[in-house]
Amino acid sequence: MTFSRRGAVDLSALRQPAPAPGPAGASGTGGGSYSVDVSEQNFQDVVRASINHLVVVVLWSPRSPQAQTYNDQVAALVDTYDGKIQLARVDVDTSPQIAQAFQVQAVPTLVGLVKGQPVPLMQGTADDAQLRQVLDELVTIAVQNGVTGRAQASGAPVDDTQAAEEPVEDPRFAAADAAFAAGDLDEAVAEYEKLKAQYPADDEISERLAGVRLMSRTQGADLTAARTAAGDDPDDVAAQLLVADLDVSGGHVDDAFDRLIQLVKRLPADEREAVRERLIELFTVVGQGDPRVATARRALAAALY
Repeated sequence: MTFSRRGAVDLSALRQPAPAPGPAGASGTGGGSYSVDVSEQNFQDVVRASINHLVVVVLWSPRSPQAQTYNDQVAALVDTYDGKIQLARVDVDTSPQIAQAFQVQAVPTLVGLVKGQPVPLMQGTADDAQLRQVLDELVTIAVQNGVTGRAQASGAPVDDTQAAEEPVEDPRFAAADAAFAAGDLDEAVAEYEKLKAQYPADDEISERLAGVRLMSRTQGADLTAARTAAGDDPDDVAAQLLVADLDVSGGHVDDAFDRLIQLVKRLPADEREAVRERLIELFTVVGQGDPRVATARRALAAALY
């Protein structure tokens, strides 16, 4: 079982007009009242929802009886959190683009979503105690990032009292959040850049800006083609930067950092700045408190000096 902090994921290519996710159990896989079945057509609804409440994605295949049983197990546990977590079930056979975006290597795979950014949780099954430990840690991360809303239970009446008690969104982010929700990443970046100019020391603005920039850079990118281009020319800065972005998007943080640090070592001193700046931004995406960032910072300093 592995657990790591957040990193951005680009699912904007899946943006399509679609109805909201269906009720729990729609696919016949079972599940609690806070579970929904989603596909490539409506996955962006779940990504947007993760701005307000925590989402856990289980990527599974109906070809795996083990994965189907795991769905029920995770759904039952999620239901005990009373809306702090919403479970989104993704059939990788019918939604291969989502599986590719998360770079899924086996099913079942469990990933958290906090403000549209993934937190890789575990691959394979686990017992209830292990799952609860991971979910508890994920709730803590969500709270630390200001995600404290609750999902609405499927088929339940709206609780106006609960809605009134939820924290009010920071009005400074209204324009940027609206652009993000509409799928206009360029406009979201522009709005966050305006906020950054006004509040240069605000860490939350820096994190949001870095995450949306990453989504914008990787939107529509083909992972296989990007890796081929980077392999063909190891000193092509643009190609290496794109693969590093995609690796962070897929949760392969160490691979991304190592790729760019090795590139810094190979490049002449006067060509390193763009790579250094990208690494600094990816550090912000992953989180300054992440131990992988501290390790990479030391390695970057050694490579530069």
